Amino acid sequence: MWEPFKRRFLPAGIAVRLGLTVLMALVLTQAVSALVYVTDRGEGHPRHGPREMVERVAAIVRLADETPPQFRPRVVRAVDAPGLEVEWRPRAPEIRQNQVGFPLDGFRRRLRNALEDPAREILIEVRNGPPSPGPLAPIEARLFGNVMQMALPLSDGTWLVFRSDPDRDGPFRLIRFGLWMGLVGLVIFGLSLWAGRRLSAPLKRFAEAAQRLGVDGEAPLLPEAGPRELRQATRAFNQMQTRLHRFVEDRTQMLAAISHDLRTPLTRLRLRAEFVEDPEQQRKMLADLEEMEAMIASTLAFARDDARKEPRVPIDLAALLQSLVDDLGDAGYTVEYSGPEHRTVACRPVALRRAIGNLIDNALKYGGCARVALLDHQEDGHVAIRIDDDGPGIPPEEQEKVFAPFYRLERSRSRDTGGTGLGLSVARTIARAHGGDVTLCNRPGGGLSATLMLAEA
Repeated sequence: MWEPFKRRFLPAGIAVRLGLTVLMALVLTQAVSALVYVTDRGEGHPRHGPREMVERVAAIVRLADETPPQFRPRVVRAVDAPGLEVEWRPRAPEIRQNQVGFPLDGFRRRLRNALEDPAREILIEVRNGPPSPGPLAPIEARLFGNVMQMALPLSDGTWLVFRSDPDRDGPFRLIRFGLWMGLVGLVIFGLSLWAGRRLSAPLKRFAEAAQRLGVDGEAPLLPEAGPRELRQATRAFNQMQTRLHRFVEDRTQMLAAISHDLRTPLTRLRLRAEFVEDPEQQRKMLADLEEMEAMIASTLAFARDDARKEPRVPIDLAALLQSLVDDLGDAGYTVEYSGPEHRTVACRPVALRRAIGNLIDNALKYGGCARVALLDHQEDGHVAIRIDDDGPGIPPEEQEKVFAPFYRLERSRSRDTGGTGLGLSVARTIARAHGGDVTLCNRPGGGLSATLMLAEA
């Protein structure tokens, strides 16, 4: 249940997962910080205490008094803030009620002392004030924790109006926090994605080289780049690829030398057989020599298939199959084709034609007919060629053994039927060189089904 969910919803790339992990860690830490910040502030606590409010208002009034009138609007805009808004007016503002009493009179007295002007007129109006949370904090609860409007005259007869609204900054503060979090998250995610791609790029090249090695033995060596451990793995991979290439070349050269050395005595034996007077013995000797030459030729062809350097080119696979079927049909064999009219695939045409020909020949020899079908496997990027016959089939425990070189089933595929036991081995070698494989299975209604898979890339 968990695996399908991961495949569907979780990104597969290392870089994306790394970026999302860092982003989630950042969001979690910032959320904890925000929670600590919010819970640390006592409920109902003011943004400005009495002393801070007095000092700030007095400083703004002195600054406005000392500023020439033509520059005063700029100064007012500079000191204006959401928590304590400041406005400069030529006339006194409309105050519905200039409130007096114990908390406000004390605030006025402290503000006049700060301004060093005992006669300064100060108009104060407090609105929407909730009940006091306790007898020990009447000033903070009624004055500095609620909406307050205050007006003071300047020396030239103009007025400064202050509005204190601690709740007004809340939504803006949350928006700023969200924008800041989004910006920081975007930057960190981008940097993490970039770093992850730099880290995973050598791994991707390493995986592609490993995949390419199984298809193309002549693939270039992988450049040694990336972290130290990855460079060590790349160096070991390149050494393995070089050893494999050298091993294949040595084996091919060895078989070619053996073939060359064997052809000379075989030729001498053929000449000597011509002088044998008994016609029956002469015929048997020549037949044995021809069989030996056929086995040598097949062995060399099988060995060269491992190191074949035929380039991959795009061909019409459907047309190739139809041509094989038509040629065999014209020769009198029972063979038919089903599938699309055209299907382009990049492959090694000569080698692939030989592999398909081997499978069709086996179906005709041991099944009496061959039904060739071309199938698409779009979900995994493969193309399948299925060849069915009506023969006796192969026991399940023998279906993998028949791919071994020179392995034959005595009961159904004896030496009397011809061949050297290399047809299926060659077909599988060629299929795997194309990134695919050859598999066998018995059909429910009787007969054998051989499937040759090819990777499109």
